[in-house]
Amino acid sequence: MKKITRRAISVLLIMALVLFGVGVYVVRLLEYGDSWALYFSRLNSGSSGVLHDRNGELLAEFSRNGSFYAEDALTRKACFHILGDYEGRTGSGLIPAFTEGIKDYSIFTGTTHSQDYEFNLTLDAALNRAAYEAIGEDREGAVLVCNYRTGEILCIVSAPSTDPLFYDPDPPAGTYINKCLNATFVPGSVFKLVTSAAAIETVSNIWDRQFFCEGEGEIAGVKIACVDPHWTTNFRTALSNSCNYAFAQIAVTVGQDNMKRYVKEYGFTDKHELNGITTAAGNFETAYMGDPELAWAGIGQWTDLICPYSLLRYVCAIANGGTLIEPYIIEGTETQSVQLMNPSTADTLRDMMRFNVTDHYGEDRFPGLAMCGKSGTAEVGDGTNNSWFTGFLDDEEHPYAFVVLIEKGGYGLADAGSVANTVMYTAVRK
Repeated sequence: MKKITRRAISVLLIMALVLFGVGVYVVRLLEYGDSWALYFSRLNSGSSGVLHDRNGELLAEFSRNGSFYAEDALTRKACFHILGDYEGRTGSGLIPAFTEGIKDYSIFTGTTHSQDYEFNLTLDAALNRAAYEAIGEDREGAVLVCNYRTGEILCIVSAPSTDPLFYDPDPPAGTYINKCLNATFVPGSVFKLVTSAAAIETVSNIWDRQFFCEGEGEIAGVKIACVDPHWTTNFRTALSNSCNYAFAQIAVTVGQDNMKRYVKEYGFTDKHELNGITTAAGNFETAYMGDPELAWAGIGQWTDLICPYSLLRYVCAIANGGTLIEPYIIEGTETQSVQLMNPSTADTLRDMMRFNVTDHYGEDRFPGLAMCGKSGTAEVGDGTNNSWFTGFLDDEEHPYAFVVLIEKGGYGLADAGSVANTVMYTAVRK
C-alpha cells in the first residue's frame, strides 16, 4: 500500500512539473513568440524589402536570399545610425523597425506574411557622406539637416560610426548611440536662442536695456565670466557677441517660471518621434533656483541638457515664421504642422540670427550662403567643450535648417561652424 502511495505521489509530482513547464512555455510563447518566429524570418518569410535615398541610391535590401547594405563603405558608415542594422546593435534605426513591421506573426500559424516592399527616404546619402567626412574619423558629433518648408530630413549623421557589414568587437565608446536622436548634451550658448525668445515676449523694455561687460560680472555675488569684454551692449549685440553676463541678467529678469514655461512649450524637455523612432528628452531645472543658478541656466549651462533633434525642431520653427512642419524621413509620411512660437517672435529671432552672421561671425565664413546662425561653446565639466553651430539658410530655393555638434570639439564658430559651412555648401550645390 505504501509503495502504491509513493508511486501515486511521484506521478502527481511529475504531472505538476509537466503542467508547470507547459505553463512557463505558454507564458514565454505569448511574450516572446514573435521574436522567436521572426529571428530567422529573412530566411523563412517570402517578404522582401528595399530602402532607397531620395535620389534612388540603394541603402539596404533584404529577402530570403540574405541581407544587403549599400556597396560603398563610406555610405554604410555615414548612414549607419539612421538605418541601423539587421542585428539591432544600434539603439534606433529604420532597418529593425522596417524588417519587423512588414512581417506578420500569428501565435497559431507563425510567420505568414509574404509581400514585397520598397521605401524611399527623404535622406540624401551624398549629403550624409559629406557630413560624416566633415566631422572626421577622429572626432565625435552629430549633424542634422531639414527642409523647414516641408519637414523632410535630408541629413542625419552621428559619429563615431561603424561599418555594419563587419562586426567590430571593440568599437569606440558611443559608436552604437544615435547622437542626433537618442542623446542629450550641454547646449552652451545656442540655448540663448531660447532665452531670447522668452525675453522678447516677457521683458517689456528688452530693446531699451543696456548691459556693461568687462569680461565678467556678478549675479548675487557669483562670478559670470565671458570670453572677452563686450563693454556696452544691447540685446541684439549681446546675442551676436554671445555675452554671458548680459544673458545672465536677461535670464534673471525673465524669471525661472517663464524660462521653464518656454523651454517646455518649445519641446526641449519632451520626447518626440521621427517615423516611429523615439528621441531623448532634455533637461531644464524645475526645482527652485537662486539667481546665480538661473543665470547659468539661461546661458545654457547649469543642469541644461538638450537633444540635437529638439534643437532642430526649434530652428525649423524660427526659419518658418513660427510654424513647425514636423520632420520626417520616410517619403509619403503625412505632414503635421504646429504653431510652435509667435510669428513675430520667430521673425525677430530670424533677424537677430542673420545679424549674428553679418555683425560678428562674418559672411566670408559662409561664402554664397544666406546664413542665419548661432554658435555655442558648452563647458562639460572636464576641461573640454562641446562645439555647436545651429541655424538655417534664408533662401527660398534652399530652405534648410541645421544643427551641428562636435563633442569635446573646441569652439562653436571655429569647429562646428566650419562643419556647418561644408555641409550647407554641399546641400546648396546639389
